[in-house]
Amino acid sequence: MTLYTTVDSPLGELLLVGRRSATAPGGTALASLSVPGQKGGATVQDGWEEDADAFTAITAELRAYFEGRRTGFGIEYTTGRGTDFQRRVWAALEDIPYGTTLSYGEIAARIGASRAAVRSVGTAIGANPLLVVRPCHRVIGASGALTGYSGGLDRKRRLLDLELRHKDA
Repeated sequence: MTLYTTVDSPLGELLLVGRRSATAPGGTALASLSVPGQKGGATVQDGWEEDADAFTAITAELRAYFEGRRTGFGIEYTTGRGTDFQRRVWAALEDIPYGTTLSYGEIAARIGASRAAVRSVGTAIGANPLLVVRPCHRVIGASGALTGYSGGLDRKRRLLDLELRHKDA
């Protein structure tokens, strides 16, 4: 059964989608975190069950992150989504330290892809279903410019600014 809830945040109302955890009794594995107007973001479907209580732990981690009290997440994700290439890119995103950025080319190098794969890396990052918690906002253009964030460049800037403010606090 697919579960969902919405949570207020500095980015707008977040839509959290998940399934009951297979490994943590009473827990929820997150499948998607979307922001309003997100390119390719999730939308509530018929048959989904609204259950805010199922997302209590995830919501607490998100609130702590937005308040600058958390620099990473201990959230369980659902498995089986994405191609092998996408999953390699997404894993590389999770290794970018809080408050820092990498370029698309640096991500390509980290996964052992050629420099020519930069566009494919960007496409895989754009398909990331877990905004904020899988920090695709930490990836920038080679020139240092903010580029390509499915939640919007304004939100990307807000997330990076939040992390810079709290990085050494």
